Amino acid sequence: MPDLLLELLSEEIPARMQARAADDLKRLVTDALVEQGLVYEGAKAFATPRRLTLVVGGLPARQPDRHEERKGPRVGAPEKALEGFLKAAGLSSIDEATVQSDPKGDFYVARIHKHGRAATEVIAEIVPAVIRAFPWPKSMRWGAGTLRWVRPLHSIVATFGSSQEDPEVVAFEVDGIVSGDVTRGHRVHAPDPFRVRRFEDYEAGLLKAHVVLDPERRRDVIRADARTLAEAQNLELVEDEGLIEETAGLVEWPVPLMGSFDEEFLEVPDEVIRATIRANQKCFVLRRTGPAPKAAPEGRVGVGFGSLTRRLASGAADEAEAPQKPGRLANRFILVANLDATDDGAAIIHGNERVVRARLSDARFFWETDKKTRLEDRLEKLKSITFHEKLGTQHERVERIARLARELAPLVGADPEKAEVAARLAKADLVTEMVGEFPELQGLMGRYYAEAEGLDPEISAALEEHYKPQGPSDRIPAAPVSIAVALADKIDTLVGFWAIDEKPTGSKDPYALRRAALGVVRIVLENGLRLRLLETLGDAVGADLLAFLADRLKVQLRDQGARHDLVDAVFASSAATASDDLVLVVRRVEALGKLLETEDGKNLLAGYKRAANILRAEEKKDGAGAFEGALDPSLLADDAEIDLSATLDTVEPAAAEALRQEDFAFATGALATLRPKVDAFFDQVTVNAPDPALRANRLKLLAHLRHATRAVADFDRIAG
Repeated sequence: MPDLLLELLSEEIPARMQARAADDLKRLVTDALVEQGLVYEGAKAFATPRRLTLVVGGLPARQPDRHEERKGPRVGAPEKALEGFLKAAGLSSIDEATVQSDPKGDFYVARIHKHGRAATEVIAEIVPAVIRAFPWPKSMRWGAGTLRWVRPLHSIVATFGSSQEDPEVVAFEVDGIVSGDVTRGHRVHAPDPFRVRRFEDYEAGLLKAHVVLDPERRRDVIRADARTLAEAQNLELVEDEGLIEETAGLVEWPVPLMGSFDEEFLEVPDEVIRATIRANQKCFVLRRTGPAPKAAPEGRVGVGFGSLTRRLASGAADEAEAPQKPGRLANRFILVANLDATDDGAAIIHGNERVVRARLSDARFFWETDKKTRLEDRLEKLKSITFHEKLGTQHERVERIARLARELAPLVGADPEKAEVAARLAKADLVTEMVGEFPELQGLMGRYYAEAEGLDPEISAALEEHYKPQGPSDRIPAAPVSIAVALADKIDTLVGFWAIDEKPTGSKDPYALRRAALGVVRIVLENGLRLRLLETLGDAVGADLLAFLADRLKVQLRDQGARHDLVDAVFASSAATASDDLVLVVRRVEALGKLLETEDGKNLLAGYKRAANILRAEEKKDGAGAFEGALDPSLLADDAEIDLSATLDTVEPAAAEALRQEDFAFATGALATLRPKVDAFFDQVTVNAPDPALRANRLKLLAHLRHATRAVADFDRIAG
């Protein structure tokens, strides 16, 4: 079956837009093909800095024929209605229609047979429409045309055909650009046009023309050759997948090269060097693992064109992940050029070294200048920085965090004085030169400056760690002072935005409140902290904010394989006084989950739901709470109801005491003993007895069962 090859060649596409654009091209074209009856076998999209490419395999040569029935007006309808029907159905006279009857009368029906069109004809309509409506985040117009594209679009390749025949050009035009079968390779190495037929010779032709089409292959080359360069100098690449992704989007022919900078810049913290080189030059930093080879040619080592071609042909670029080792940075870096230079990259390296030297000089100046002012002396400047128009300045926020950190300190085993000092200094680095240049280093620079001042190590660590965790895979603070400040920072954020009614809605969370809440949950759980959150959150927003934290807890537990309905059940239980102790909630969820994994637990749940359904139905007749009172033992007539009542009288206080002792396994185990009594009750007893007193007494017995189970969890919220 024929394949479609589509290439859109333009000026450079920003790296951050390429992956999304390739996905959009594939989705928009293939969706339109399927909608037109052209079902394909497979499709793959590619992106380089200058081109978007799509290959769709296994397409039919033509659309299938279609048969449609179109219902028209009633027989005897006005002439104008008949004329409209004939025109819409493509009929020349009403005699070409048939008459069908239904309960509402006789109607004209047109049976329409449409011959499928050639696939090339359909594609020639689809692709221009996709190009004109392409969803770029940002686009531009150029020249006198009306087309909007991310950068000026130069040419379009569109061929269609099978491997057994010569593909044909799918002919169409977009804003003066006529589709064809001619493309171009690398801007420097192979600028001349060349003709392509199908995807296989297209990809091979691009490789010959110094273009690696597949972004995954470009990433593999960058990763593998950068490691090779590093190892040749007894160095180790500092892995950075985000930067590999970005550099792969900046080059069509990746050639890693090594440069160097003066060793005196290593006096600056490693993270600053890395941020400087990464942000300004998109370069990788290296760690020292051993002595440098004596014959190292000043770091000017490159991977040539022939080497890269051989590696791509053999697949040698696909190498296993290198193990990471701790160590200080070396005064070397790796850049990724977009060409194989005749001078082995010497000029390219020299240019990058010059820029890196200037940037590191700035960073060293910031570092030395910042150290001259104590963090405490910077606090006054926080008064001029607005945190939020309704929540005051950063200085006001720091004062709140400091008070809260002092309150939390005894609860998490921290020194209150240290916690308060750390909280007060936590945001001081926001007004340093270094953080002004590299905002991503906030917290970390606070720690470095605190260490340079000789502050207590626990305080210094807290300045960095109070921002953690910043994601699901980020580590949490474990030192008591860091825990106190981290919790105070996140809780102040949550309470503040809840108080001004700026809560997350749907997918919108501009203040990262979900991340803050998940941070609180993780810090509490992973450190085993026994906190009563309602007391900390305050009366004004406590209950609502606790529900939000419960939702984050459900997310956390679900990621760990737990059932979120069990979290709901525990939070809604009658033992609500413990619902703001997240450690207890998790332990109760775990015990409840183990109960429901047993046959006794499953059958008890089924029996409970039967009892709850009966109670709900009867309470609609008698009123809510009609059966909550104490039952009359003298009206217990059947052995099964006598046994159930007696067992409940024993189980309920035993489970309650176990809950007080935080022995949740015993509490759930006690509930499990109810299972045979509940089964026997429903087998042998008629709840809605003819005698009203007997009926009411038995319903009170079921209400007793409901009350006893709700001490552990609200079984109504458990999936069935």
